[in-house]
Amino acid sequence: MRYVRVDEKNSLNHDIEQLSTKGASSQKLSIKNPQTTLSTSNVNAARCEAIENSINEAGFEKEVSVTCDDDYDYAYVVSSTYPDHDHELMSGITGTNEQIPVPAEGYAAPVKLNPKKAKEITTIDAAVGVAVNGVPIYDYSAQGELDVSEYDAKHDTLALGQLDNCGGHSGRGDDYHYHVSPTCMIDTMKNQTSNAIIGWAYDGYPLYGDKNPDGSDIKQGELDVCNGQTDEIFGYRYQTSSTAPYIIQCLVGEVDTSKLPRVSPLSGDTQKIRADLKPPAGGVENLKYTTLENGSRTMTYSYQGEDYFTTYSPSVTGEHCYDFKQKTISNGGQIQTGTFCRDSQLSDHQPVVTH
Repeated sequence: MRYVRVDEKNSLNHDIEQLSTKGASSQKLSIKNPQTTLSTSNVNAARCEAIENSINEAGFEKEVSVTCDDDYDYAYVVSSTYPDHDHELMSGITGTNEQIPVPAEGYAAPVKLNPKKAKEITTIDAAVGVAVNGVPIYDYSAQGELDVSEYDAKHDTLALGQLDNCGGHSGRGDDYHYHVSPTCMIDTMKNQTSNAIIGWAYDGYPLYGDKNPDGSDIKQGELDVCNGQTDEIFGYRYQTSSTAPYIIQCLVGEVDTSKLPRVSPLSGDTQKIRADLKPPAGGVENLKYTTLENGSRTMTYSYQGEDYFTTYSPSVTGEHCYDFKQKTISNGGQIQTGTFCRDSQLSDHQPVVTH
């Protein structure tokens, strides 16, 4: 699908202003406009600092780190993908897929430091960005390719009751991610203002909340098909919204899909007890999620008068390995056990991408 966009304003103005006050020196290939000559590396370094500042100002610097490559092409937002809002995690879900959030240590989300508008939008059947707390951000759809030109209620994770009170859930790889506005994360941010950046898309543009950065309301029709609009500082910005598509639906900027990550699935499941879980018809009741100090986590729920659960705790068999015990609807209520490990990031995995 092609998407016609208005001309992009100079997204480097703010970065240039910041650098000029710091006395930054020119190092690499210069870029020119009628007013300013500044090196690409310096501008990208300022964008790297802006990404790091957005995380620090939100208060997530202990859980999330930012590393920029030597050429300042990408900022890597590194985290475990596991949020710190445990008190609400998974709560409110009725359409559970019986997956449970398991940390993915070392997850590195690549954010472009010199974003440029692409000729065509890109949709991805995987994460499209990352929140400032290190949790991946997906579009609103449950699975498969998304037709951005037409809303599809059959794949709306929010409408299907698949999301918790925080706007996220655990996916097929037992990995937690957001599909709509990360409300619980926002509630824990130190800078709970309309001009606070709450995430970054992989094309390098920032994500803001339901209001414009100046606090004004976003009028109907102002957001484009990807749920964004032009921005005076960054050239473009994405927004969250209370109506579909709720969050980033597609990417307007250039993106190298070979660099996009996907959380590695749990390994060691030779019995496939975690492989074919799916939401039960009619949904579940009383889903609760608890975390203990020893690192064990348990999700309980009831279905048609019977109780089910999944619980895991750190295993002595190896780093990032967990001992599981479960009784799931998908597997007929059997008590099943196993030890599974979260392997290192799959660098060669390619998400499904359409242009």
